[in-house]
Amino acid sequence: MLNITKTFDNDALQIALEGRLDTTTAPDLESALNESINDAKELTLDFGKLEYISSAGLRVLLSAQKIMNQQGSMKVINVRDEINDIFEVTGFSDILTIES
Repeated sequence: MLNITKTFDNDALQIALEGRLDTTTAPDLESALNESINDAKELTLDFGKLEYISSAGLRVLLSAQKIMNQQGSMKVINVRDEINDIFEVTGFSDILTIES
């Protein structure tokens, strides 16, 4: 299960995730991003309560990063050690802007 909380302030979009970002829930995040990302110059993903991310979740992050490279910036904040390990092993730590 994944809870998605969106906050929009001017052109800054923040999305907080709680639960698991996997094959089942990745389409939910993709839909939430597609609804709002076009108006955003700044995208912040808050992973403070994210417990797990799968390759499907990583694919959604990569897609969002490509869009934001064209229209602004994206950062991931409050990343837990377990997820940071996945980012490092997959090379995503080199692609994403990650703030602890």
